[in-house]
Amino acid sequence: MQIILGVLVLLSVIAVMTLFTFKAPQGQKAVSALSGAACATFLPQAFLSYAIGGVFHIDFIKQIGDTMGSLGGLAAGALVPLAFGINPVFAVLLGVSLLKVKLLPAFIAAYIVSFLIKEIQKRVTDGLDLIIIVLVGPILVNFIAGLISPVVLMILNTIGGTIVTATKGNPYVMGAVLGAIIPLVGMTPLSSMVLTSLIGLTGVPMAIGALGCTGNSFLNFSFFRKLKFGDNSTTLAVAIEPLTQIDIIAANPVPIFATNAVAGAINGIIVTAFGLVINVTGMATPWAGLIVTLGMNPVMKVLLAVALIFINSTIWAYVGAWVFKNFKIHTVSEIRADDQTDDYQAGAEAKA
Repeated sequence: MQIILGVLVLLSVIAVMTLFTFKAPQGQKAVSALSGAACATFLPQAFLSYAIGGVFHIDFIKQIGDTMGSLGGLAAGALVPLAFGINPVFAVLLGVSLLKVKLLPAFIAAYIVSFLIKEIQKRVTDGLDLIIIVLVGPILVNFIAGLISPVVLMILNTIGGTIVTATKGNPYVMGAVLGAIIPLVGMTPLSSMVLTSLIGLTGVPMAIGALGCTGNSFLNFSFFRKLKFGDNSTTLAVAIEPLTQIDIIAANPVPIFATNAVAGAINGIIVTAFGLVINVTGMATPWAGLIVTLGMNPVMKVLLAVALIFINSTIWAYVGAWVFKNFKIHTVSEIRADDQTDDYQAGAEAKA
């Protein structure tokens, strides 16, 4: 029952993310800003803190990575208002006030408050608008983030409960469940790094999460190229870090998540069969996780497992591309065109 509940919650998160992208005002711009915030914080943390600082025991670099990874709230709080066209000073003001807030609550709060800031900017005299925003913006955005944070934590705990329950059963069932779920969480704003840190995942389950994310990067590289979601830069970016392309992923949930879930389940079984382990938590990230796996297991054993994961992931990329070849997809150019239309309409309204 716990597993079913967790999967349903994850599917609900994916559905809400997709609806938000297409139906919410400025949704695509906001999700692009969220992608940028994740890229500016979680990605450096993965490489600097874990892949370099952790593996080679360089504390200075590890501290830099940990610091950057803790600033997701600041990044989202600044980038979302900037995406709305708000004065950069006001955007940074909101971002700095969210310094100690997690990425997703900060994103939601900044999104809501940005509408108010934009109206103040439009209707209040220069100079006076700064005073009003200083008095209202930080208080309101932190109040909203505080209300949202328990909900986000509850969602993470529910999905995490699925993973904990899976680890207590048959090891190969565990491999399939974790291999399917953890990489999918890594393609949502919840973040697989945050989730696995929250539940303290280590050992074989953590290796499944790490190499599952690596396998899905292999898959998405070929899958994005075959279905032509974007250009070569889009394909490379999603392979390096899925969150950098969260707007495209949110716009195409059925083909991307379905294909990744099937391939991920098999990849999880492969990691289980090889008995690979990672004895630090929070490593559910494609390339830093791979580096740490190499550092904690016999190299040839890891390379053989990764070769099988690569083959499996690539096969499913082509299978998925064939299955969804006639499925309506939303491309990068289409989303950018929608963003430009929004910009034009916003400019026309401002002139009016």
